[in-house]
Amino acid sequence: MIEMRVAGIALDAITRSPIVLLKDASDRRALPIYIGQEQARAIAGAIESQKPPRPLTHDLMVNILETWNLTLDKVIIHSLQKDTFYAALVVKQGETTKEIDARPSDAIAIALRTNAPIWVMEEVIADASIPVDRDADEAEQQAFREFISNIRPEDLIKRFGNSES
Repeated sequence: MIEMRVAGIALDAITRSPIVLLKDASDRRALPIYIGQEQARAIAGAIESQKPPRPLTHDLMVNILETWNLTLDKVIIHSLQKDTFYAALVVKQGETTKEIDARPSDAIAIALRTNAPIWVMEEVIADASIPVDRDADEAEQQAFREFISNIRPEDLIKRFGNSES
């Protein structure tokens, strides 16, 4: 899993649909997730630390967590099926941990309100992320190609030992 952070909300240039954009720590990969207008407002409100006069749905969820001494440990965006992302809230109460199915947009809105980390499975990033820093990606690929072209079998045997024990 890779920890990601919310980089912001954008609008698709063609459909005008909101997109929440997650980025990894190195800012080399971005994961765009299409969301609804209401979820975009909820995420934007959390990013801007806006406090509504009355609790909105995500604020209510946070209030319920706090009232029942539950902690949102993390959010996991775990799969992508037919262009739909799937997520889970990992909630703890003492030593007990439970996963609760959630839409990524709702999970992100709650994570922002509780300062919980957002994790994304590697296969989701591989399937749906977009490169942000192509130069760094190409430099890393070139360095790997050079490493592979210069490695000898005896180097691997020295490094990893003989597995025929």
